[in-house]
Amino acid sequence: MSFKSLGLSEALLKAISKKGYTKPSPIQKKAIPPVLEGYDVLASAQTGTGKTAGFTLPLLHILSENPKEKFRPIRALILTPTRELAAQVYANVREYSEFLNLRSAVIFGGVNQKPQVATIRQGIDVLVATPGRLLDLQNQGLLSLKRVEMFVLDEADRMLDMGFLRDIERVIKLMPEKRQNLMFSATFSKDIKKLAHGILTNPVQVEATPENTTVEAITQKVYRVAKGKKSGLIIKLISEGNWKQVLVFTRTKHGANNLCKKMIGAGITAAAIHGNKSQGARTKALSGFKNGGINVLVATDIAARGLDIPLLPHVVNFELPNISEDYVHRIGRTGRAGAKGEALSLVSADETTYLRDIQKLIDMKIPVEVIEGFEPDPNASTAPIKPGQNRQRRNNNQGGERRSKKTNTNTNSSRSSNRNNKSRRPKRNNERRN
Repeated sequence: MSFKSLGLSEALLKAISKKGYTKPSPIQKKAIPPVLEGYDVLASAQTGTGKTAGFTLPLLHILSENPKEKFRPIRALILTPTRELAAQVYANVREYSEFLNLRSAVIFGGVNQKPQVATIRQGIDVLVATPGRLLDLQNQGLLSLKRVEMFVLDEADRMLDMGFLRDIERVIKLMPEKRQNLMFSATFSKDIKKLAHGILTNPVQVEATPENTTVEAITQKVYRVAKGKKSGLIIKLISEGNWKQVLVFTRTKHGANNLCKKMIGAGITAAAIHGNKSQGARTKALSGFKNGGINVLVATDIAARGLDIPLLPHVVNFELPNISEDYVHRIGRTGRAGAKGEALSLVSADETTYLRDIQKLIDMKIPVEVIEGFEPDPNASTAPIKPGQNRQRRNNNQGGERRSKKTNTNTNSSRSSNRNNKSRRPKRNNERRN
């Protein structure tokens, strides 16, 4: 099957050819025809399967076939969970629409809104956005979604993980009821299917690969290791293996920063990327990683969504995710476009339950290895650490002196402290509000 046989316009075929695409991927073969026919679509595909083209190509075809007004209202909205994914999707939209008379824009938080607003005011057909910035500009009266004809919810599973359900519901209410809806997700959980039921109308369901399977081109391995020896082990593997491009996953932003510092101290060029980093720092880190200036990129799951890194040879789970489906998405960063890839996981005793759940999900027993000098602690508890438990332990360890000092303060100081505490506002979750 060729792209031409899918019914795409000559202008799109020209752009596809320029990109070097020769034939559609499985998800593109399955998703593009029903989208072109006007159906709502619920699609599941692993990272690296070409799902972005699976919805952008038919979307651009449909918009280009319909007449345009002199002032262009927003006719298509593509909603993504992260800044990086929004930027990647926007880049694809621009490349595919090179020979079409269509305008597009991208908006996300963490940067000045003025250039984004200026572009929107000129009139655009396609808007790629993250929920936070989209609703912010809409509340300011700087954009309208009343003329949206096509709505795409990309990485829907991550949207829910990040707590964007209410924002999605708010966005839905801002658009016309009559529109074409497309939902793409790496996984099909019960929550995703429930969300789809509320958004899609009689959708065509397509799936490029069996649900929650891992790419055959990826070699998977588990290293059993003591929790306190993980940093030393990953530094040894990267240094002795002379690995030049490694994506490392941690569960927390603090963990990413801490590991990055240790790697730099060991002479490894590394950078951390997560929600607390500014957009400029995230862009700089990703650029350095792609051009070889940085060998190791340490990331959280949320920040890593949408990272477009071709032919990535190594992915390391420094910490296993507590959501099994995230393992599939993490290791899907390697073994892309037919290339071989290696996915390694450093597993301590308290991650035993996570490993068991992952192996059950992918229906595979992952080979295990133990390296001399980094053996697991036989006396360590296998009970999983609950989210936030490490932070609580750090606070408890550091709080003894603070508490003892408080017992010696006078009443006025205590009252002053209480007043100050009441006036403090909770910090905003930068990783969620994109």
